[in-house]
Amino acid sequence: MRRPSLSILATAALLVLAGCGDKSTLAAGAGVGPAPQLPAPKSSLIPTVDIAPAKGWPEGGKPQAAQGLEVQALARGLDHPRWLYVLPNGDVLVAESNKPQTSETKQSGVRAWVMGKVMAKAGAGVPSADRITLLRDLDGDGVAETRSVFLKNLHSPFGMALVGDQLYVANADAIVRFPYRQGATEITDAPQTLAPLPAGLNHHWTKNILASRDGGKLYATVGSNSNVGENGLEIEVNRAAILEVDVKTGATRLFASGLRNPNGMAWEPQSGALWTVVNERDEIGSDLVPDYLTSVQEGGFYGWPYSYYGQHVDTRVQPPRPDMVAKAIVPDYALGAHVAALGLTFAQGAQLGPAYASGAFIGQHGSWNRKPLSGYKVVYVPFANGKPNGMPVEILSGFVSSEGDAYGRPVGVAIDKRGALLVADDVGNVVWRVRPASR
Repeated sequence: MRRPSLSILATAALLVLAGCGDKSTLAAGAGVGPAPQLPAPKSSLIPTVDIAPAKGWPEGGKPQAAQGLEVQALARGLDHPRWLYVLPNGDVLVAESNKPQTSETKQSGVRAWVMGKVMAKAGAGVPSADRITLLRDLDGDGVAETRSVFLKNLHSPFGMALVGDQLYVANADAIVRFPYRQGATEITDAPQTLAPLPAGLNHHWTKNILASRDGGKLYATVGSNSNVGENGLEIEVNRAAILEVDVKTGATRLFASGLRNPNGMAWEPQSGALWTVVNERDEIGSDLVPDYLTSVQEGGFYGWPYSYYGQHVDTRVQPPRPDMVAKAIVPDYALGAHVAALGLTFAQGAQLGPAYASGAFIGQHGSWNRKPLSGYKVVYVPFANGKPNGMPVEILSGFVSSEGDAYGRPVGVAIDKRGALLVADDVGNVVWRVRPASR
């Protein structure tokens, strides 16, 4: 008798997983805002799995923009575009990247194998292009006429920051820098390492960076090496954290911790405070735990892995640490459970109209551990006096078809030189550009 192939076993496993798990019971919007409802946790041997299979956009397809806005493709045919950075001259850098194809991301066991298949179904199984591409819109029509390979042979690049004449890139394992000349379409210089970043297993491989206002420091996000410390806390040193790196010396210190998987960072224009979006833990129910948007306090601890949303203890973590739970900071604003908030930029410089003049744009990559699906859209959170003020507004939606397939998945967001919102779509392989609708 012939044995079933691994692909058949994988398909069967996904079908089994898709039929298991709980469903959301919260009313719409109840898990969003400054005071989200947090139901009792639910645990099960098999996690809830519901994911939109990656299909890509049909010919002529595009997301749906909010009323009064329109969307077009700045560039198509990219290779898993994840993150964006706008240079002073208006050129747009796109990190085309995926998890490292090395032993540092390998995990053993049936669960790890099944989860690998789940992520592949979501479009995360492609090899990393390991490059940064430059897009240039010469005539200002919102479409890039030229593109060039700006940097290549990187190692799962993600965050980028220009400080003076030095371009910094966050690889999966280090921050490196290159000399930059305005208007250049390619850099061929060898990278210089500024500072290593925690790598190893790399359960979360994306590393973002943001320069301080004076350019003297870089802030680097480093996600956890696990869901809730199940791989041992000894491999979580300087992870689930934001690190501060001195630009001159590379000296690194812990700036804030207990942030399971921070990604997007930005300076809030009115207060000058550092804000970030964080992916919280999985596998305790479709309504837990809300991903969040929060200001970041120097030296602050935000709960992971011992508690969530302040002092809500996660009993899966043993031994318990009531001392750590007691000092856990409550995040500022819940975005909803499992939305996978990644991109973050504030509206400063945006020209999308008065309704979007003061707030934060957030790219939500989309859920896998929730029924029904959540995320898969770009939202705007209005701010007043330096704090969130109101419910999120959908800016870009329609990334999931009526059949439940993913045409695209939004990741990084940025404001371009003309005030439009740019969105990296790593399943559609497009950078979208959102602007006011033509009259």
